[in-house]
Amino acid sequence: MAAVAASLSLAGTAAVQAQSTSSDTAAVVKEDAKTVGHAVAHSAKAVGHEVESKSKEVGHKVAEKSKKVRNTVRDDSKKVGHEVAHGAKTVGETVKEGAERVKASVKHTPDESQPKN
Repeated sequence: MAAVAASLSLAGTAAVQAQSTSSDTAAVVKEDAKTVGHAVAHSAKAVGHEVESKSKEVGHKVAEKSKKVRNTVRDDSKKVGHEVAHGAKTVGETVKEGAERVKASVKHTPDESQPKN
């Protein structure tokens, strides 16, 4: 009887120890998985911040260059507009002077009959 009781006791202890080892292994695996998950999340967050930072930097550079281009186009447009206005004024004055010369060169005499419509 004592041998049977000892055998049962040893079997029970072995079962408890196996169960304990299994629980310990599961706990270790769970903790390791948790640690890896946190590391991955931290790395992803760091990469996200880096991408956001680079994106802002590129955005600022594009805005700066766009502003320079916009200002150049605006200034060039003003210059061209002024040149066109000056050219139109010059042409208008030339046409006016030409019309006055033509008008002055045409003399109406009183004895000429005026065309009737």
